[in-house]
Amino acid sequence: MGSESSAQYIHKVQHLIEECIVFKMSKEECMDALSKYANIKPVITSTVWKELEKENNEFFEAYAKRREERGASQTETSESIHNILLDSSKKDDNNGE
Repeated sequence: MGSESSAQYIHKVQHLIEECIVFKMSKEECMDALSKYANIKPVITSTVWKELEKENNEFFEAYAKRREERGASQTETSESIHNILLDSSKKDDNNGE
């Protein structure tokens, strides 16, 4: 955690969870991603996620239902991110001409 306070750290984890939600990740996918890329222990991500669920129950119920209906998976998420990066690099290439 370094020199940041517990409140700052929790806020950082909350923000990263929100980013995971933007990419339609499940709780487990989010825990894995934050562990791998942000060095945040899965138990921390899980705890913050659970608190967010308590505070925003309706949102998370709807989110879970949408994920089930869409069958969102880590593969689809990875493909979406890959396509966004490809599109972005193509635009950069075209702007550089």
